Amino acid sequence: MTICWRLDDSRQTIVLGSEKDHLPEVVYWGPRLHEDEDLDVLFEAHSIDVTGGMLDQNPELSICPEETRSFPGQPGLVVRNTDGSPLLPKFCFKKAIENENELELIYEDQQNSFTYNATFKIDEITHVITSFANITASRPIYLQWLAAPVVPAPQNGEDIIDFSGRWCGEFQLNRTKWSPGIRHRENRTGRTGHEHFPGLILPCYGATNTSGHAYAFHYGWSGGHRMIAEELPDGRRQIQIGNASQIEIEPKMKFESGPLYSTFSDNGINGCAVAFQRHARDQIVSWPKPENPRPVHYNCWEAVYFNHDLEELKDIAKRASKLGAERFVLDDGWFGSRDDDTQALSDWEVDLRKYPTGLTPLIEYVHSLGMGFGIWFEPEMINPNSDVYRAHPEWALGNEDQILGRHQMVLNMALPEVRSYLFERISTILSDNAIDYIKWDHNRVLPMPDAAQTRGSYALLDELRQTFSEVEIESCASGGGRIDFGILKRTQRVWLSDSNDALERLLMQHNAAIFLPSVVTGSHVGPRKCHTSGRELDIRFRAWVAAQRHLGFEMDPRELTVEEMKVLRDVTTWWKSNRDWMFNADILRLDSADSSVIAEQQLSRDGDRFVVFAGKATTSTQIVPRPLELTGLNPNSMYQIELINKEDCLGLSRGNPILKYKPIKLSGSYLMNQGITLPWSFPESMWVLEGKLL
Repeated sequence: MTICWRLDDSRQTIVLGSEKDHLPEVVYWGPRLHEDEDLDVLFEAHSIDVTGGMLDQNPELSICPEETRSFPGQPGLVVRNTDGSPLLPKFCFKKAIENENELELIYEDQQNSFTYNATFKIDEITHVITSFANITASRPIYLQWLAAPVVPAPQNGEDIIDFSGRWCGEFQLNRTKWSPGIRHRENRTGRTGHEHFPGLILPCYGATNTSGHAYAFHYGWSGGHRMIAEELPDGRRQIQIGNASQIEIEPKMKFESGPLYSTFSDNGINGCAVAFQRHARDQIVSWPKPENPRPVHYNCWEAVYFNHDLEELKDIAKRASKLGAERFVLDDGWFGSRDDDTQALSDWEVDLRKYPTGLTPLIEYVHSLGMGFGIWFEPEMINPNSDVYRAHPEWALGNEDQILGRHQMVLNMALPEVRSYLFERISTILSDNAIDYIKWDHNRVLPMPDAAQTRGSYALLDELRQTFSEVEIESCASGGGRIDFGILKRTQRVWLSDSNDALERLLMQHNAAIFLPSVVTGSHVGPRKCHTSGRELDIRFRAWVAAQRHLGFEMDPRELTVEEMKVLRDVTTWWKSNRDWMFNADILRLDSADSSVIAEQQLSRDGDRFVVFAGKATTSTQIVPRPLELTGLNPNSMYQIELINKEDCLGLSRGNPILKYKPIKLSGSYLMNQGITLPWSFPESMWVLEGKLL
């Protein structure tokens, strides 16, 4: 007997099918099917032939491939008895629970007394499919590996796109060709990781940013993941994503995967990007004050580091306010005896040497300038040179002789007493001071991977969010080391990278936009000479790159010239005047014919306005710019186009392109097919183009 189920939104259909009570396979996932599609026939059409040297029947590539079904690839579940002996599940259908846009499938292994649940939810608005799995046993068992529900990968494409990176170099794209065998990525650092962002893109033949079919995945878990892209000997391909293997230290009776977010696009990688951007912004993040505009941010870290002086900070705050900042964030160095990064981490009490009467004088002054006040914490970490460590060395995770990271160890967040201490100390600071923002840092990897650590950190964040519901939280982990939808369920902003180098940021922001909306992605105007790269960049380029996302400043404003202050105020004023519609805008990566140009188009939800940021990273191979094709417009409508920073034109731009002098009117068809030709420019510069529907 065959059983089939389908879930649909306006652009995609996913069909699961099963026979003989076996675990189901995803037998179709792609463009939306006809309402009258016969799913039983579709299931039969999905089957592949058998030839010499094969089994008499092809083993199912099910949502949890089983070793007991002769599956030739990686199994979806690996479990063991407490004595270490392997368990080989064989699941059979028990029941299905169908609700609107949701399907839950329940299977049993009576011999081993296991129950396997898989859930699929499709969002009709964002086009994101959320799936997760859990396994329940009648007795404690060890889990080695549990994949979220497994899906087949398309066979009409040759590339696997995943992500690598490093500190100050996050979100780098890797392209690997499909071939027989496994592309296996595993992050065992205990956090999402600079090096292994849990995202995957599978473009079909001919897909670009703006056109073609593409599939994409994101795993919403902050504690490390494992990702398998496998081509089987018969040519079929599977995608398995789950928590990093063997990070469940203790035997338990129930284990669950994190949520896997998936989407299909029929308009290129941008279709996947828009789905993830909207889902993160509208379904994942919960906003403390959604009616308030996103404030322009100022962070004092790269101005003062650990050298806190009240009068100096007041002066910096005043200057930041005059530049347009609306929030002042006091970074590391305000607590304990924190004069450098070797000491006091976890001693969460105000340093009375630096702040003799507490934080109130600084906070009140910041408020008098019309700015909100934020503060830095790194709750999950501890310095051995701290009062708390001397009192409770047993609170540290891992061995005594472990390698330190930034002179620090990790607090064991699985311990209730650790979470209780942290909640009490953070609550005291928040209760005693008018604080509306936390920068929550995480500056080292775990000494060993442990899922309980992530669950403990989630629990503390959840408790604080419940108690201080109007406080916004930023996820920082040496920059982009903990960015995923799991942490974004508990925070409202991410620090994409510790690099404030606008040239490096240009590409990182471009790639991160496949998953992250502008509104959660912090981007700051750094100092004239970048503290992490040593590169010196013009204030115009630095300011416009920061204006692509949630705008902020992170430099010593006392270094600015009169001209630099004017540029920064002008860009900030522009950003404030556009932030309301940009809050909900879709970021569309543009396919540039000039490889030196990294360009994007932010398009309003109703399509009536857009802004194009065309950043020039290096010298072009050709003499003059190539046309830049736009996307997402109505081909039959007319648009007014204006270059809003035309004053940045240089003397070497000696021609007379009309955009240098006045706005122009062009059709959507022209803009998307011929494209717009921008004036000549030096490398490390940005053109900003506004468009409005007429």
